Amino acid sequence: MPLLRSHPESPPAGAARTVRVVLVDDHPIVRRGLAELINDESDLDVVGEASSIAEAHRELERLKPDVALVDLSLGDGHGLELIKQINGNGWKIRMLVCSMLDESLYVDRVLRAGASGYLRKDLATDHIVAAVRRVAAGEVYLSEAAAARVATQKSTDGEPGPSAVEQLSDRELEVFEMIGDGMGSREIAATLHLSVKTVETYREKIKAKLRLKNGNELTRHAIHERIRKSEQS
Repeated sequence: MPLLRSHPESPPAGAARTVRVVLVDDHPIVRRGLAELINDESDLDVVGEASSIAEAHRELERLKPDVALVDLSLGDGHGLELIKQINGNGWKIRMLVCSMLDESLYVDRVLRAGASGYLRKDLATDHIVAAVRRVAAGEVYLSEAAAARVATQKSTDGEPGPSAVEQLSDRELEVFEMIGDGMGSREIAATLHLSVKTVETYREKIKAKLRLKNGNELTRHAIHERIRKSEQS
């Protein structure tokens, strides 16, 4: 059962301002844990939950929360697409990403998409409350490492272009990471709700951008990148 308080859909007149939060994550246990942490604070209130992009659209439109806490890996699509869609709708909802995906690859992408911060799930227990409050106040929340990375990119003159992997589109990066997880084209297609032909097209685009000769090189490179990122985390 969702861990929600009994409450009106908007704070009563004259009441202290409460930050209203919606959780978007396809793992019920994760949502429950986050809800417990957030609801322990008197100024924060989890007012809704969603496990998919489709459900998130309905709940965010109905509840109009102050903050949406969004995972990137959702059952029916990628959280980046949800962030772009919500941002494009003009709803005044601040979005905070909470994900296990590689921060170094995704922090720039989520900020460009319209999110206001990035929090790694393995750090959520200690930092979720501060992150939600900061984002609700109109600020950006990033880890020290991510903030330093963004600051360096903005302040460096004549910096080199992005690495080859960073040149991949959001969907190409998603496919690339799945290849690194050992998934084949059919499994990727089923997971992303795409045709096998479309996945093969993405594979060809990735090979071209990374200057790889064949599928075997692509698989080896994707696995190597996954191992390298795991060692850095």
